[in-house]
Amino acid sequence: MIFNERLCISAVPPFNFDLSARIFSNGDKQIRRYENHVFWQVIRVGEKLALAFIESTGTEESPRLTVELKSNRKITEDDKKTAEGIICSLFNLNFDLTEFYREIRNDRTMRLLAKKLCGLKSPTTQFPFEALVDSIVEQQISLKVANAFEQRIIKKWGEALTLNDNTYYAYPTPKTLARATQHELRAVGLSERKAEYVRNAASLIAERKVDLEELSRREQTSEIIEELDRVKGIGVWTAELTMLRGMARLEALPADDLGLRRTISHFYCGGKQITSDEARKIADNWGLWKGLAAYYLIVAEMTDLPSRQNNYRKTKTDSYILRGKHGYLMRRFFIKFTLSTKKTTVATAIHGTPINR
Repeated sequence: MIFNERLCISAVPPFNFDLSARIFSNGDKQIRRYENHVFWQVIRVGEKLALAFIESTGTEESPRLTVELKSNRKITEDDKKTAEGIICSLFNLNFDLTEFYREIRNDRTMRLLAKKLCGLKSPTTQFPFEALVDSIVEQQISLKVANAFEQRIIKKWGEALTLNDNTYYAYPTPKTLARATQHELRAVGLSERKAEYVRNAASLIAERKVDLEELSRREQTSEIIEELDRVKGIGVWTAELTMLRGMARLEALPADDLGLRRTISHFYCGGKQITSDEARKIADNWGLWKGLAAYYLIVAEMTDLPSRQNNYRKTKTDSYILRGKHGYLMRRFFIKFTLSTKKTTVATAIHGTPINR
């Protein structure tokens, strides 16, 4: 038996749901995807799983989302309230972008890009643990390979939800991954060292020796980085990515990332090679929103918005193709999607039959 419930959620304006969700356009249908103006993902509501279908029924200045929840267990009113909070977190619905727009008003480049991308909000994983594990997996390997490993992890250890003969997966819990053996993690493609890092991190979190939720509430980002850096296999780069993607700490800037430095240089330095320190100096203009500003640069480059060098004579805001190095950088900073190039498409594995709503 399938239980269905609906709810409506308002967001702090401005919010462009279509623009914010399009990065999931080529996601795995069994995990997370945006298609035909509808986003869906399995969310963990207490001890039960629910498949959430989300679509916009409002406008950028009066944003409103309609959510349909499906589960094989009864959905209570408390579950609906919990689901609302989760969805607000996934898309940062309660974040007021006007604070960011005010902060960057003296940066002409960022101000013009933000005008073209008005209403864009960055996504966040439901739990910081997902962002942490993904960041470990992605260390020093191609993102195409990392994406395949991550999908295998989800489908092997993630809890399954079956509805109308279709199966969907939630991200594994720390307890589940802590029970995985070294051999099992090696079998999904992880190196010996990364398998050890994932098991160790999962164990520490499952045993509450590391509390990611508590860390996410720390006022100082330096404290979060310092605590995570003590965990074997987690350095500054991994910590900053975890903060940005899993804790909604939009001040985090992984300036050591070569791809991010290239994107910053594209818009600010004519494409020349820049150092981490130079990238951070440019980012000082973005105040407390350095990570969010970096996200805007990535989306702007991905959508072919022009850099400062051509004075914004041309724009192309109707194309959201995740291609080439732009797609790789976007994946590095946020969530999973298909990587495309002008000639070929590297598709993520999609299994199962089409969704029946």
